[in-house]
Amino acid sequence: MNDSSRGASSTAGYWGPTDPGAVPAGPAYDEHPAQQTRPMPIVPDGPADSGDQDDDRGAARPGGPLFRDETPQEPMAAPPPPPPKKRAGRDLRAAIGVGVGLGAVVAASLFIVKAVFIGVIAIAVVIGLWELTSRLDEKKGIKAPLVPLAVGGAAMVVAGYARGAEGAWVAMALTALAVLIWRMTEPPEGYLRDVTAGVFAAFYVPFLATFVAMMLTAHDGPWRVLMFLVLTVVSDTGAYAVGWRFGTHKLAPRISPGKTWEGLAGAVVFAMVAGALCMEFMIDNGVWWQGLLLGLAVAASATLGDLGESMIKRDLGIKDMGTLLPGHGGIMDRLDSLLPTAPVVWLLLVLFVGSG
Repeated sequence: MNDSSRGASSTAGYWGPTDPGAVPAGPAYDEHPAQQTRPMPIVPDGPADSGDQDDDRGAARPGGPLFRDETPQEPMAAPPPPPPKKRAGRDLRAAIGVGVGLGAVVAASLFIVKAVFIGVIAIAVVIGLWELTSRLDEKKGIKAPLVPLAVGGAAMVVAGYARGAEGAWVAMALTALAVLIWRMTEPPEGYLRDVTAGVFAAFYVPFLATFVAMMLTAHDGPWRVLMFLVLTVVSDTGAYAVGWRFGTHKLAPRISPGKTWEGLAGAVVFAMVAGALCMEFMIDNGVWWQGLLLGLAVAASATLGDLGESMIKRDLGIKDMGTLLPGHGGIMDRLDSLLPTAPVVWLLLVLFVGSG
């Protein structure tokens, strides 16, 4: 049976009945009047002409051939979409603009009047404390007292500049005591939790910041502070650039999924090169190999500081500590790598070239 016989009766193809005397001459009729047939051309094997195709396969259309009952073809699968292009997670234009503006303010205050730069540090510390205590209250209900923290934090920075490490430690102790006393004016529920958070905030933000003020007391203090800022920024930039372009192996996926081992390698290389150049040309009596060690230490401390704040933000369930700096987040999102790096740079500079 060929394709042309499908759907036709056994008597199809005759103009007269099988019994010539049964019906008068004329068109052939079947037993059922509705099933009128007429001769159909044989459809050759192969695809049907698209112009004669009917919606019902195997049915005849007047004036057209009988179509084969073909199995419907599966629709062609759509090509897979191209892989998404890597994009930066923040507004780079805003981030660069804010970074340049902050750098100009820091440089101007650093090399014109040292006291102005101490004021810049104190303001940054107070804003950072406000951001941290606000997020603790919003997300965890922890009410670390802001007033004694802000006053004690600013005093801590000034004491570190005026009296060195001894002044910073005394101011830290007095700030912790003020936090304990201030919290006593409220109900005792949650007292231990709140004062613990307050003492932690006092150490984390203002106390670590006092090491920047202590760097400034040296005769080449502005250059030491500038080198500290440059190395930290270069380390962060190297980690970001190399990690964004080549990063595939996660460094700490549970803490900060965006950080990679390749990014850490970029931070180390960039910071070590910058450290060698800075020690050779910016610091009195500095030697290039000391800069290599300094750059390595900065890359490690900056990465740990970034991971530390990421851990805090993970615990709080937030992306940024604030929204004050477009493209960056809050002040604390910029201080995260600077704060733990400050004591490291201060100590290594004292060991390499002295504190004077």
